[in-house]
Amino acid sequence: MTFARKPSPQTRAVLAALAERTADWSHGYELSRTLDIKAGTLYPILIRLAERGVVETAWEQETPSGRPPRHLYRLSADGAEYVRELRLAQSPAVRSTTEGAATIVPRVMASRPARAEA
Repeated sequence: MTFARKPSPQTRAVLAALAERTADWSHGYELSRTLDIKAGTLYPILIRLAERGVVETAWEQETPSGRPPRHLYRLSADGAEYVRELRLAQSPAVRSTTEGAATIVPRVMASRPARAEA
């Protein structure tokens, strides 16, 4: 899977975060907080990735009372292959940096306190 342009650093960060949790669904707010990417940047990235088949999307099935359903995202099989290709195409120095960043994302997510449900 190849595209005309190289992905931006923000797109690479989104892909790395989703690659760490390939079986799990993530919602945009969670990704925005974890990656410190503003919604105005994140959602267009997610939409483009979904249009290209890199990311699968779904609506949350069960929602707490008083909250609308969230849109969920996860890496598709093609997306996982694309991430592998991106990592192989990087120089060893860049690859070690992005792999290091990919190990930080789960630790940051695990260290965040659970959100209190309203």
